[in-house]
Amino acid sequence: MNWTLPAGVTVGEERHFGGRVVRSFAQRPATVYESFQRACQARPHAEALVCGETRLTFAQLAERAAGMAAALAARGVRRGERVALRLANRVEFATTLLGILYLGAIAVPIGMRLAPPEVDYIVGDCGARLLVDGALPAGGGDVPIAPVAEDDPAIILYTSGTTGRPKGAMLTHFNIVHSLLHFQHCLQLGPADRTMLAVPASHVTGVVALLLTAWNAQGAVVVLPEFKARDYLELAARERITYTILVPAMYQLCLLDPQFDRYDLSAWRVGGYGGAPMPAATIAELARKCPGLGLMNAYGATETTSPATIMPAAFTAAHADSVGLTVPCGDIVAVDAHGREVATGEAGELWIAGPMVVPGYWAKPEATAEAFKNGYWRSGDVGSKDAEGFVRVFDRVKDMINRGGYKVFSVEVENVLSHHPAVLESATIGRPCPVLGERVHAFVSLRADASAQELRVFCAERLADYKVPETFTLMTEPLPRNANGKLLKRTLREKI
Repeated sequence: MNWTLPAGVTVGEERHFGGRVVRSFAQRPATVYESFQRACQARPHAEALVCGETRLTFAQLAERAAGMAAALAARGVRRGERVALRLANRVEFATTLLGILYLGAIAVPIGMRLAPPEVDYIVGDCGARLLVDGALPAGGGDVPIAPVAEDDPAIILYTSGTTGRPKGAMLTHFNIVHSLLHFQHCLQLGPADRTMLAVPASHVTGVVALLLTAWNAQGAVVVLPEFKARDYLELAARERITYTILVPAMYQLCLLDPQFDRYDLSAWRVGGYGGAPMPAATIAELARKCPGLGLMNAYGATETTSPATIMPAAFTAAHADSVGLTVPCGDIVAVDAHGREVATGEAGELWIAGPMVVPGYWAKPEATAEAFKNGYWRSGDVGSKDAEGFVRVFDRVKDMINRGGYKVFSVEVENVLSHHPAVLESATIGRPCPVLGERVHAFVSLRADASAQELRVFCAERLADYKVPETFTLMTEPLPRNANGKLLKRTLREKI
């Protein structure tokens, strides 16, 4: 099974990044800024950005982008230079990003929750000409839009650094444009759509999957400065939001709000999610409360410029254990430890190829050579692809638990625990054992009282005996996550 593209959308093979052959959309903007320009030309007076009391049309946003480009140029920024921006979800993030792209420079978004030494590292590693962490006065005079090549970097995003120093993935114009088109075609986004930016704009999901995708579809972006369930519900209802992407925990927090039913969310038709499995109970409750909402799982990474797979909404309930189908121009294979493709349905490391896969890491040739092989990015995730094309992700290669020679994928255990009514979320790790190597340990965030024995029995009724957690850490606070919402299993391992 494959994604069906709209009539008239054609795909062909092209060479990029020094000879890599990739399937590519024939009809596409040449650059990210050209994508925005097309929206400005087609709908100059349509709403493009809403943040608090500020409402900007595409023409007004373009004017602010040009002013920001002039201000950056006055500070010496030129084509190809890096500009770091440490800005929260607000108007200035959008205008500064567009101003950087206008000049043909490279934007380097930095998360607001990073500590000063982490910020210093990123600024130094990319050799940023400038760090924008506040309002920059608009410049005067006309500055021409700089010409850039498709394969030039547009944005450098630093990986979350859950292990070691973060690396700067180089998202080229070619990469980003293809991700925008994958979202547009698969989610059927258009000018009538209103997108909620409720995750950090500095993350690949925020900047590519939401902000730039919305403008490519010629629709509006409504900015939520910081996610809180009640604020999200109020804004989504008031602004008639049609599309957003949230992590599963955000959906759960919204459903837990006692006022959920009073908000009119009938306009909400596309709910993307990723980063963690969506509990079947959450899928069912959303289907009951929001019958017009299509839930679509998406799997990807910074290195894949966001989506490598997207789940058609019609299959979400029946394939809750899958992250969807490979995007139209992409390719995913599961391989063994020697890089050989495994049989259909068998587990292996997922390797991902396509026009959305970045050419490498900024100034890190050794890391690039290790992570990218024969046009594929080695994801480090264990997964499979079945005969119908549905992709499943079981675990990180390094997170897979080896209990006396038996492999335990943490997602299996976590999926079972998600069905217990007292469980809000869980994370499974390997607890060191001198006899078996590792034993299964579960961290569980509870929404109601439950004992470890109760949870153990619940799992034993649904899992093979070697997969059942032998020990638990029960907690009422949320599980630790980084600024991008990614679960920090490293932090959990330090607690046992």
